[in-house]
Amino acid sequence: MRSAVLYWKSRVSSSMQNMLTLISNVFRLGNASKNVGAQTVSEGARMVASTRSFADFTPQASFDVKKCELHRLEEGPSETAVLTREQGLQYYRTMQTMRRMELKADQLYKQKIIRGFCHLYDGQEACAMGIEAGINPTDHLITAYRAHGYTFTRGVSVREILAELTGRRGGVAKGKGGSMHMYAKHFYGGNGIVGAQVPLGAGVALACQYQGNNQVCVALYGDGAANQGQIFESFNMAALWKLPCIFICENNKFGMGTSVERSSASTDYFKRGDYIPGIKVDGMDVLCVREAIKFAADYCRAGKGPIVMELETYRYHGHSMSDPGVSYRSREEIQEVRSKSDPITMLKERMLSNNMASVEEIKEIDVEIRKVIEDAAQFAISDPEPPLDELCNHIFANNPPMEVRGTNPWVKLKSVS
Repeated sequence: MRSAVLYWKSRVSSSMQNMLTLISNVFRLGNASKNVGAQTVSEGARMVASTRSFADFTPQASFDVKKCELHRLEEGPSETAVLTREQGLQYYRTMQTMRRMELKADQLYKQKIIRGFCHLYDGQEACAMGIEAGINPTDHLITAYRAHGYTFTRGVSVREILAELTGRRGGVAKGKGGSMHMYAKHFYGGNGIVGAQVPLGAGVALACQYQGNNQVCVALYGDGAANQGQIFESFNMAALWKLPCIFICENNKFGMGTSVERSSASTDYFKRGDYIPGIKVDGMDVLCVREAIKFAADYCRAGKGPIVMELETYRYHGHSMSDPGVSYRSREEIQEVRSKSDPITMLKERMLSNNMASVEEIKEIDVEIRKVIEDAAQFAISDPEPPLDELCNHIFANNPPMEVRGTNPWVKLKSVS
């Protein structure tokens, strides 16, 4: 028996030797106290899990996604989505970070550390992640006031987002923008006026066409803004000039506290463009969103003009932090969506059931994300507020210092670019 053990030890790697030693110790100490034995077994199990090689996982899998409803299109997005293991882990990490970030914002708001307007995005993560996965980093995006998730997917760190929410100097807009006004390269906010970002998005698409850079602009709005006149004016101009613009209605079922059935004579938002082709997409499935966005972006880049998309989704919080969100819908309704259609759970179950990740790996990612969020929250609380002499800075991007009138003619402030 001893010679057999020595033979096998000579054949295995040093890491496997450590594992075998640890497991043999577990059996040798089997008569020790039950608590110590249980702890050692747990350590052994963790080591076995950590030594699992990447070769054990499925590197790529195909998934069927819900068929999109089409308007003025003969064919639509693919009904099969290919997902690599790396993409799946990236999507999971990004969506889970968005979720945890918004839950931390909720906590800070209730502690009165974040004040003013604050519209949270939890529940809708598949929309932001799917859109980002379907376009290029050099493409453009503009959205409404529920902007934290898009700010993150466009490359801004959690620290900068939470610090902006708390009005600190280290925020993405130096603490002067708050929840609704965050920006990044190729990301134009965060806009507080209902529907006003849509014509701006059409203008960005016009710039793309004028410069001939083969880029597209994604202009997002909610179902509550879908009846705004300026949206239809934007549709008209974009169709006339064949602008490379993807108009997206994030239909989360309620405009503030009013259901879509009570606010809109037609709830087929993807058909609202009339003469513009449209697609209705399952906005709770990140892969379905990704495939639809890829299709729409290819359509626009081909010079065919704009396209209208409706993402059916759901927000778990109320309209804003001042809205408890349960006076116009029941807690049971919210819980049912969480249990049956949660975008993060759906992706996680796909990966686990297809051996693309392990439970331990997912748990490790969750722990890492919690640490990132906690560190960012501490920074957002401890970072200083911007000083008063910086109040008027950055009015212009590249201008000599200039005087700015204060609240009365005797108060003079200075703006530095």
